[in-house]
Amino acid sequence: LEITMGILVVGSVALDSVKTPFGSRDDVLGGAATYFSIAASYFTDVSIVGVVGEDFPEKHVTLLQKLGIDLSGMERQKGNTFRWKGEYSFDMNTRTTLDTQLNVFAEFSPKLLPAHRSIDYLFLANIDPDLQRSVLEQMKRPRLVGCDTMNYWIENKRASLLKTLAMIDLLVINDAETRELAGEPNLIKAARRIISWGPKILVIKRGEYGALMFNSDSIFVIPAFPLEEVLDPTGAGDSFAGGLMGYLAAVGATDDSAIRKAIVVGTVMASFNVMDFGPKVLADLTYPEIEDRYRQFRKIAFFEDITGKVDRV
Repeated sequence: LEITMGILVVGSVALDSVKTPFGSRDDVLGGAATYFSIAASYFTDVSIVGVVGEDFPEKHVTLLQKLGIDLSGMERQKGNTFRWKGEYSFDMNTRTTLDTQLNVFAEFSPKLLPAHRSIDYLFLANIDPDLQRSVLEQMKRPRLVGCDTMNYWIENKRASLLKTLAMIDLLVINDAETRELAGEPNLIKAARRIISWGPKILVIKRGEYGALMFNSDSIFVIPAFPLEEVLDPTGAGDSFAGGLMGYLAAVGATDDSAIRKAIVVGTVMASFNVMDFGPKVLADLTYPEIEDRYRQFRKIAFFEDITGKVDRV
């Protein structure tokens, strides 16, 4: 796959402490921009804009650089790195945040380098919508702008978030956030309402149930890739978004067919991410492994037309 375009991602780089029914890990590499950039790096050039503290391990810097990720926009400031601590329930669908320490991330104010302002693909990870717009205002004319958000911004900075949504092309959020943002329990009605506010494409993450895509013309539904073992779902949504955006940047297309394939690629990348704590598996992949799982997914999701009564209905 020939790399043709690059991506700029703006968001958190963190140290996570995670507990699941299958184990626990402390101070593993985390953050939305981290997971996104690792997943996207298999398809295109990626640059991170973020901030870490003096305590951020050099081994994590080395790992990201080894994957070819541009860290020229990642500041190291006095103080500690953003830390998150959470615990998952037995079914892995419910997550409880035990502790959040914003540290240097609390004063994060993205300043883009001249080389970053002309990058064609931009992903605004889950940060304050005011900051998301400030990044957009520093860019020239991105070919595609993707965005994530969360319930905190929906509840506390709704007016600002709606201004941001009017300026983006692709919104990637989960089903609970979709319902809350739209004020509508039905996902289809909620999606239509959100699209009317500006985003051309809405992709709804549904965890172990897969994903939904809505645009003005069509709906696309896919399952998650079936796995026998899931150890840590942290970063799955960000890995999904990274695979999705990375594929779009690599092929240089944003038509309906490309978006559908990109969602499958995102699903594949998320499936690797959940197999171990932190981005360990995700960061150690080979491209043939990704292609093989993509082919497996096609077999799982494919069905042929059949002749019979259903065709005559």
